[in-house]
Amino acid sequence: MFPNSILGRPPFTPNHQQHNFFALSPTLYSHQQLIDAQFNFQNADLSRAVSLQQLTYGNVSPISPLYRGRKRLSDEKNLPLDGKRQRFHSPHQEPTIINHLVPLSGDRRYSMPPLFHTNYVPDIVRCVPPFRELPILEPREITLPEAKDKLSQQILELFEACQQQVSDLKKKELCRAQLQREIQLLFPQSRLFLVGSSLNGFGTRSSDGDLCLVVKDEPVNQKTEARHILTLVHKHFCTRLSGYIERPQLIRAKVPIVKFRDKVSCVEFDLNVNNIVGIRNTFLLRTYAYLENRVRPLVLVIKKWASHHDINDASRGTLSSYSLVLMVLHYLQTLPEPILPSIQKIYPESFSPAIQLHLVHQVPCNVPPYLSKNESNLGDLLLGFLKYYATEFDWNSQMISVREAKAIPRPDGIEWRNKYICVEEPFDGTNTARAVHEKQKFDMIKDQFLKSWHRLRNKKDLNSILPLRAAVLKR
Repeated sequence: MFPNSILGRPPFTPNHQQHNFFALSPTLYSHQQLIDAQFNFQNADLSRAVSLQQLTYGNVSPISPLYRGRKRLSDEKNLPLDGKRQRFHSPHQEPTIINHLVPLSGDRRYSMPPLFHTNYVPDIVRCVPPFRELPILEPREITLPEAKDKLSQQILELFEACQQQVSDLKKKELCRAQLQREIQLLFPQSRLFLVGSSLNGFGTRSSDGDLCLVVKDEPVNQKTEARHILTLVHKHFCTRLSGYIERPQLIRAKVPIVKFRDKVSCVEFDLNVNNIVGIRNTFLLRTYAYLENRVRPLVLVIKKWASHHDINDASRGTLSSYSLVLMVLHYLQTLPEPILPSIQKIYPESFSPAIQLHLVHQVPCNVPPYLSKNESNLGDLLLGFLKYYATEFDWNSQMISVREAKAIPRPDGIEWRNKYICVEEPFDGTNTARAVHEKQKFDMIKDQFLKSWHRLRNKKDLNSILPLRAAVLKR
């Protein structure tokens, strides 16, 4: 992907491929290792981290941090304000290589951003052996569908105005790379992955950044181990990085996270520990996103619609964006003439849950486009999506399964019993819509599908269910 990302490179040379991804012990993080991390936190030296590569910002000369504890020496007091405040995010720290294939409204084209490049230099040499260079994969170029009616035209225009740009992704990646260096002062063999909508092809200009901190290649106890690790990361953010990170919060949820805002890029981030399935489903969704040229515009307008009607917030008992995306993919798979297949069935080896993490990035570029005989326009597909979940899908007995490309009977397990909405996670089989646990919220979601379908069917104007000007302003 980018020079500091391992998503595009195997971590070891071929003769070391049989070892674990991060060369970590297969046992759980031991008590002594956590003590070592605590020691690293207490003795983390920022000058050591930054001195690996001198930072510059704008016209400011190379800066060498002069910290002792939390005080600055007098030599640094005279630095320009931007140099003091922003050197952590200096765009000149490293040559972030990226293919600037920004969509042009004139010819309506967009491309899959490249996932990795050559000329990689490890972040901290002591953490991993040098990587074997790989050839650059050319991004696949896709032509957007034609819009022959007003509703389809409105969907395309909204997509082009709000889709995440390469520059947006670059800001997030720069922050990820810098934070990885800092966290490696605590956990030297860890890696930080950018996941979720920022990378799966369904992001907007206002999408938050999701980060996954991987400390080993096996599960972590989220109630104990992950919370302890995040406590150390949170303390590090509050003390060492308070000039660059604001509002860091440790959220003790089922999967605990640290929420924070990057002051320079103004991007909100959520950071979890070892949620490996999030890395895998990022690239599964990325494959679907670029498999057919109607998928991304349709998903974006549905996410905007759901957000406008307050049914797109798992923290408030409604649908997460991830569940919404899976619902759209499922609908496109179950049409009389499907627009999408189950790529997990067609390419079982490529999407096996056992595939090593350093290989998952390759899949989106290796799967060819899907040629569907279904020629429905975007407007008809949006109407069909609303109608399907308003009148056709059996919420009481069926489960949405993108893995199977069909609605299947609900499992009898405790996780599925008495749940209002069941959406299967394609890799670990959990319910991604478990946040909808109140009947009032479920009824509100169903009601919105039905009302929006009636309005849109009668007026054939996107503004009737989603004010476009407001949606574009939110990006």
